[in-house]
Amino acid sequence: MILCRIASFPKFFLKDVCSSEKSAVKCSYSLCNHTITRHCKRYQILHCIPYSSTIPGRQRLIISCVQQTPASIQGKSSESKSLMENLSQVDAYQIINAVTPPLDQGRHKGQAGKIAVIGGCREYTGAPYFAAISALKIGADLSHVFCTQDAATVIKSYSPELIVHPVLEESYNIKFDEKESVRKKVLEDVKKWIERFDCLVVGPGLGRDPFLLECVAEIIQLARQRNTPIVIDGDGLFLVTNNPELVAGYPLAILTPNVNEHKRLVQKVMEQNLNLVGGKQEIDENDAPQQLQILAGRMGGLTILQKGKVDLISDGNAVYGVSMFGSPRRCGGQGDILSGSVAVFSSWARQGAASNKDDTLFRFSSNPVILGAIAGSVLMRKAASLAFEQHKRSTVTTNIIEVLGNRLVLIKELVSKPT
Repeated sequence: MILCRIASFPKFFLKDVCSSEKSAVKCSYSLCNHTITRHCKRYQILHCIPYSSTIPGRQRLIISCVQQTPASIQGKSSESKSLMENLSQVDAYQIINAVTPPLDQGRHKGQAGKIAVIGGCREYTGAPYFAAISALKIGADLSHVFCTQDAATVIKSYSPELIVHPVLEESYNIKFDEKESVRKKVLEDVKKWIERFDCLVVGPGLGRDPFLLECVAEIIQLARQRNTPIVIDGDGLFLVTNNPELVAGYPLAILTPNVNEHKRLVQKVMEQNLNLVGGKQEIDENDAPQQLQILAGRMGGLTILQKGKVDLISDGNAVYGVSMFGSPRRCGGQGDILSGSVAVFSSWARQGAASNKDDTLFRFSSNPVILGAIAGSVLMRKAASLAFEQHKRSTVTTNIIEVLGNRLVLIKELVSKPT
């Protein structure tokens, strides 16, 4: 499969989109109110990706055509397999080593990362703690949790290392005529802090209270306005699946769905086009890389880390697979560790990109968010493997968190060791 990005156009009606046929077509991006039309036999899928131009206040459209070979149209797996770059352990370790900043006595508090988790309600207090403490254990300097008042005391009792803000509210706790004033207060409380953070993790333990989700949707918009990276997990994915425009076209967004969350996202965003890959409604393992690439492109070039036996990562341009063995124990909370890990590594990769300190960092991908997702996936798997070696069937999430730092040090030592 070949993904070719054509130049920007100011209108929805386009001409000369591909060389094989010259015809006017409509924008097929699922969030636009325009109809998809297949405009030639060679290019089977056509959609546009809206993104913000470098010129403030101006919006542009990129048209993407996905060329499918006859084999992939018939559902054969050869093209899907060649689409994915399955990273070797050596490559994966080199990415982690290049992304991770050195420990330096000249640095001050906050330079190694300030992470904030948006989540935690009266039912769920473990998930935001796992995400936030994982960020600290990997090497972030500061980790915050923005949660409901009912969850705050519980989360504070887990660790004094976390900075906990009891600013979120659920519907049961406020009167109907107070909702607007409470919503404004929530946003003002978060707004005071948001510029300080290198990355947000939205969703762990968030719950699905309608009022709370409305407030979080506005927090996501605040983060976008300030170009703050956002990792979306857990109930944050429920929010985004129902409102994909919240993150569509935002290149600093990272979605981390599991198999079922990914299916719901595909059904929502791709609608009736689910059968474009292999003619199947279900996601076939061989077609998964191709479908993920199309989905990431359809959502405007954000990054998706699809969790599974092989973690698939794509921003619509390329697909990377992380397949090294982790742990057969599937205890709850590992996804929260992953979201905290991806947040830290993504912020570090962006710092590396800004300083241009290491050109080798970007030989795998020019997108620092992709590098952060790869690094987070690899470290999570290797830490889970180490924890399982020690605890076997009794392995729980806290066992994995405790070895995150040691596993990161070991990886860096292996990379730097002379061959």
